[in-house]
Amino acid sequence: MNRPAEAVRPDAPPPDAPGSGGAPENGRPGPLGRLGVWSTRHFKAVLVGWLIVVIGLGAFAPKVTSALSGAGWQADGSQSVQVRELAEQHFAGNASSAIQIVVAADRPVTDPAVQKVITEAHDLAAADPRVSTVLTPQPGATISPDGRTAVLLAGAAASPDDMVRAADDLKGPLGALSTDGVSVHATGASVLWSDFNKANHDAMMKSEVMSWPVTLAILVLAFGSLVAAGLPLLLTMAGLAASAGSLVLISHLFPVSVWAMNFAMMFALALGIDYALFLVMRFRAARRADGRSAGRADEGAVRAVAETMDTAGKAVLLSGATVLVSLSAVMLVPSPAFRSMAGGIMLAVLFVLAATLTLLPAVLGRLGHRVDALSLPWTKSTPPASPRFAAWGERLWKHPLRYGALALAALIALAAPVIGLRTAMPSITVLPEDASARAGYTAVQQAFGPGAPGTLQILTPTDRAAEVAARVATTPGIAAAMPAQAAADGSGWSMIQAVPTVDPSSPDLSGTVHTLRAELPADTMVGGAAVENLDLQHLLTEKTPLVIGVVMALGFLLLLAALRAPLIAALGTAASLLSTGAAFGVARLVFQDGHGAGLLGFTPQGFLDGWAPVFFFAMIFAIAMDYTVFLLASAKEHYERTGDPKAAMTGALAHSGRVVFAAAGVMVAVFFTFALSGPLPPKEMGIVLGTAVLLDAALVRLVLLPVLLRLTGHAAWHTPRWLDRVLPRITFSHG
Repeated sequence: MNRPAEAVRPDAPPPDAPGSGGAPENGRPGPLGRLGVWSTRHFKAVLVGWLIVVIGLGAFAPKVTSALSGAGWQADGSQSVQVRELAEQHFAGNASSAIQIVVAADRPVTDPAVQKVITEAHDLAAADPRVSTVLTPQPGATISPDGRTAVLLAGAAASPDDMVRAADDLKGPLGALSTDGVSVHATGASVLWSDFNKANHDAMMKSEVMSWPVTLAILVLAFGSLVAAGLPLLLTMAGLAASAGSLVLISHLFPVSVWAMNFAMMFALALGIDYALFLVMRFRAARRADGRSAGRADEGAVRAVAETMDTAGKAVLLSGATVLVSLSAVMLVPSPAFRSMAGGIMLAVLFVLAATLTLLPAVLGRLGHRVDALSLPWTKSTPPASPRFAAWGERLWKHPLRYGALALAALIALAAPVIGLRTAMPSITVLPEDASARAGYTAVQQAFGPGAPGTLQILTPTDRAAEVAARVATTPGIAAAMPAQAAADGSGWSMIQAVPTVDPSSPDLSGTVHTLRAELPADTMVGGAAVENLDLQHLLTEKTPLVIGVVMALGFLLLLAALRAPLIAALGTAASLLSTGAAFGVARLVFQDGHGAGLLGFTPQGFLDGWAPVFFFAMIFAIAMDYTVFLLASAKEHYERTGDPKAAMTGALAHSGRVVFAAAGVMVAVFFTFALSGPLPPKEMGIVLGTAVLLDAALVRLVLLPVLLRLTGHAAWHTPRWLDRVLPRITFSHG
């Protein structure tokens, strides 16, 4: 039988607070407590150190947008990447990263006025050092059958990342060459990424402007003090400036996707708020329990910092480690974009975590009771533990099956649509209609056929080029194949360009590519921009189960090491799958089936973008485990002091429920603003992540996980003897 629970009074301090029956006040602090005390007593040294880091690295931060790249969305080692690299070396840069210049006129392109525009476009592109040679339009190949559209090919003489930057510089001047009756548009994969990065950057900025007022309002309400509400911004700014500058420096060593900074900004803000909430709330409780007057870095503040770091600080450190572990699994995907995005987020998390464990306790120790300065009127009497969440914990304890079943049913119902979820790489429709790449894409399709923007590039040894070209031309799904062109440098390679019968985003293209690779000689390779997308999609589909398995396994091991309780560690890890599944179920209904598309202002593609499952899963799991750590660390702390499952469950909700609720509110506000602006991928990110956080906080962490603690009782915290000898001894009580 369970021991009778002690009632958790809303105005009571945590069980380990001084004077509450916890560790003695003169007890030696643990490692994190000593770090907090050192930071408090060396406030100037900590502040100067962080100023040096922020100013030193932050000096590079303004260059982040221009320094980071937009390419890297490829499957390293795939056939398509090999084709692109060989085309860059041996075919004058006629690779997937080349820039196509589409000149469409209302009269034949042989007209002198049109020829003048073509010449100007040629000279403009040729003057760029990143362009190798510019191939003029050729009848029967790059001049349309009606003679009114011509395509110039600006070969790639630089890396794919630099070709995106070349597109940034060229698309505007090229578009300015348009005259009455003649339009000029740059298109191709490099221009697509250039346009998408701009649209995405504009959407991110718009979303952040929209989210800041809501975020600040929630922070003030959550902290109840203008001074305390500013502390998360301190952590966020320090983490962002340091991580942005670091990414710029790292970009000199290897390409870093511009999306790395976008996601780093989101996580720095989200985790900065989470961690500041958890530590500031605990510091306030410790200060009030101490009950002594406060001065600058007085002993009461020092004791409060030590207690805060020994308890909440451990939870924050574990949470940060869990986030880092979850995101590190994305490194298993051999794609530069994915690895740099995950690396960018991890870098931001490291800086925010370091600031939380050093700068924040130093500031709290210096502020003392002034952390409550400029408080809202009703917060002066706010108890350390929330009466509402304490009452909610009592209700869950009395009726676990009723509330647990309702939460579980809702999550399963929302997750059910995942069964029919389809994924593919984004189509051209993710760009605004007036974007250069989309306008050129449309002009090429209208003039040359639906498959022309996705022309395949087939490399084969020259001695069998004629045979391969004949087989390509008769392959189902191929509309036309150009004669083989031998490499001018005598490398022994020949290139055959083939136009598919379908749009590059059509699922049927995958079958055509598979047929070609299966039937053509083994030393023949099929590539092209559209094929690079297919190869990346195949890689993501292949690696997703591995990433999910590694993320869950590492998350479980980390929880197990921290909590020393295999049952609740396993249940806490498994519960994260429910909110993740429900979020992707909603994503299928919205983005694949189109429910709410009119409200959100987008045209459904009939699938979810292919990079979403693996990357979003890691992000969602990281956030979900963040809340899991906060709740279970608090529950473990209460269980260590009382040995009572009820005190553990209700006490965790009373002391941590408000933090989880407030932090989730900020995240949901930030993520959902991305659903209201910009191209489709940011909308997917906003809906998927916002839904996941909302469901995870509301149904999993504040309902299902407490119910599981109630139903498992003492067994939740049991440690087998053999495991007890292996695991490190980590306690969440102070002293």
